[in-house]
Amino acid sequence: MTTLHPDDDSAAVAAQARLAAVRAKRGYLLPHHGLLAVAAPDLLDAYDQAYTALALTPRRLTAHDKEFVWLAVLVATDEAIATHHIRKFRDAGGTADEIQAALRLAAVARAAPAFAFVDEHWAAAIPEFAREDAYRSAIADALGPFLLPPRLAEMALAAVQTCRAAWWEVGVHIRAAYAAKIVEEELAEAIAITMFPGSVPYFVEACGVWRALIAAGAVAASPAFRAWAVIDQSGFDPQAAAAKPPPEAR
Repeated sequence: MTTLHPDDDSAAVAAQARLAAVRAKRGYLLPHHGLLAVAAPDLLDAYDQAYTALALTPRRLTAHDKEFVWLAVLVATDEAIATHHIRKFRDAGGTADEIQAALRLAAVARAAPAFAFVDEHWAAAIPEFAREDAYRSAIADALGPFLLPPRLAEMALAAVQTCRAAWWEVGVHIRAAYAAKIVEEELAEAIAITMFPGSVPYFVEACGVWRALIAAGAVAASPAFRAWAVIDQSGFDPQAAAAKPPPEAR
């Protein structure tokens, strides 16, 4: 791997070439691109491939729907630097009203702990309170006059709540997405967006919530997704690992 040193002109030229290629591909550069180009060019290549597959390669979501989810996620994660997604949403036909809808969904999602607080601490004093009903009512009030397709709202909220590590809410929105006749691959793509602005561990947890809903029969999953739910995915098993000989002995 080539790394840049103060007197290494060839490494500097190579790093500049890598950054020029990134700028030509994406139309912009961010600070981490430069750092990786200088210090870990192989990681820059792998990162670019992952980001391209996640954010730039068309899959199941339309450009409009994908960028709507991105906007809601960016607001929910306080990600100010990625303003290019606003342009991409507008270029995909997104309207000013839809931008307002995305912002409002993110705002309600960030307020969700208030409903959890009442449910956990004041339930005995307010027996008529129902957490999901109250949460749903707040979402409906926030959307107000915006005619947003239910499937799009549920996808965006599932992604936003993944970024917040709000697993109860993630389950609520996955169930509602199925009720809205979501295409499972579209929901998967929407939640996967969280890997970059949210975190990979949170994405892993959200997948676990979804898998548990399928395994419990709480959603009408397709055969492929049901197969995913029944495969053992218990993670790292220390006992099994200890039983294996070290790599050099195999």
